[in-house]
Amino acid sequence: MTYLRQFTAIIEREDDLYVALCPELDIASQGKGIVEAERNLAEALELFCEVASPSEIEMRLNRAIPE
Repeated sequence: MTYLRQFTAIIEREDDLYVALCPELDIASQGKGIVEAERNLAEALELFCEVASPSEIEMRLNRAIPE
């Protein structure tokens, strides 16, 4: 079964690169342009979700919820 979930991507320019951050899971990536940074972040999120345990994912998601 495949689950779909949307995550936030914050992309900021740092010198000659763009840094993309997913605050919900505390995962970041970078690229030479906005599109590349976003694509690299999506790939990093996919890889994380493939290898992380369900408890690790749940812990990171719960940490991101403001009280």
